[in-house]
Amino acid sequence: MTALNEETVRTARRRAVVASAVGTSVEWYDFFLYGTASALVFPKLFFPGSNPFVGVLASFTTQFVGFAARPIGAAIFGHFGDRLGRKATLVTTLLLMGVATFLIGCLPGYESIGVLAPVLLVVLRILQGIGVGGEWGGSVLLSMEWGERSKRGLMASVPQLGVPIGLLLSTGAVKLMSSITGTDFGVWGWRVPFLVSVVLVVIGLYVRLRVLESPEFVELRQEKAVLRLPVWQAIRRYPREILCAALLRMSEQAPFYLFVTFVLTYGTTKLKLNQDSVLGDTMVAAAIGLVSVPLFGWLSDRIGRRLVYGMGIVATAVYAFPYFGLLDTKAAGLVLVGIVVSLIVHDMQYGPQAALIAETFDRDVRYSAAGIGYHLASVVAGGPAPLIAAAILKNTGSSTWISMYIIGCCVVSMIALLALPRAQSVAK
Repeated sequence: MTALNEETVRTARRRAVVASAVGTSVEWYDFFLYGTASALVFPKLFFPGSNPFVGVLASFTTQFVGFAARPIGAAIFGHFGDRLGRKATLVTTLLLMGVATFLIGCLPGYESIGVLAPVLLVVLRILQGIGVGGEWGGSVLLSMEWGERSKRGLMASVPQLGVPIGLLLSTGAVKLMSSITGTDFGVWGWRVPFLVSVVLVVIGLYVRLRVLESPEFVELRQEKAVLRLPVWQAIRRYPREILCAALLRMSEQAPFYLFVTFVLTYGTTKLKLNQDSVLGDTMVAAAIGLVSVPLFGWLSDRIGRRLVYGMGIVATAVYAFPYFGLLDTKAAGLVLVGIVVSLIVHDMQYGPQAALIAETFDRDVRYSAAGIGYHLASVVAGGPAPLIAAAILKNTGSSTWISMYIIGCCVVSMIALLALPRAQSVAK
């Protein structure tokens, strides 16, 4: 960065931040769209003939496949991100995600092509997972490594805005098409949000192609310090850090997919709430996340990442029972409060999380190590959470043990947070 004048640096920094946020928004729009459809449409479309519970479980299982593929994507694209650079890798992940999502919108149902339909659905979900797996590390690093060191919590939280933006867009698209198509939503209306994602991908590509490479990676390349096998070096040098990074996300990721995906099943089937109402409440909560995510990222620059993150873990555990208590009232205002607060306590962790994890690793393996640690949580937390919650609800008919599951995740995360070694130097 010393070779660039101040104005060039400001422009490059602004473009990097915008490109990171736009790219992650597109990726998470695609990923969350699948989660919403898996709760509302896919059980009947791809698994007809099953009883409702089996259909929901089968649909959530295909969703889990995408989570399982995310660490694979993190390793594949982490290798190229640490060897070739952040920018080129991010263009590839965006294309992969966009193509997979568009093809899901074109996919015939079980009644048209039989068992091939769910098989193709799983394949496309795997491609989605690989794309998202490679996306997070590069987006966070592109924004964080262009930012001032005293503002890395805030800068790294900007790509995290892709989650509330993607959730807002995907939920809004489903709600809009559901209102327009009515009973035809399950026939063809659900496809439109998947198909229009191609427009978002084009916008994302345009923005990303105008970004300069991360200055820290440029320095690494100039110093001829780029590693030949960064993924192997990351695992060899940082096994404890990678494991802790995965486990400290238990209290953020598992509850989050209960709050945004399982809540649709719980609200519409268990509580008989209006589908559009639950979707609308989720949109309000996602909109608030546009403020709360960067707010907690900024706060972590002031009082420390670990403190803010630990506060988020405690808040999530404390809220586990009140959350379902508010939903169970079936009162519109209280259900809205329940859903909104659930995502605020999530954002207390999600805001500082990117910098907390990324700063743990040296720059030569940061894309690989941070991405693998981050996405391993998908296998142990995000992916299984709706399945576990659905099984608990089926067997007990109550949310009590779902709340206990959330608290258990928080206990694991607190232990991992305390065990996570402190970064030796954020300048590495």
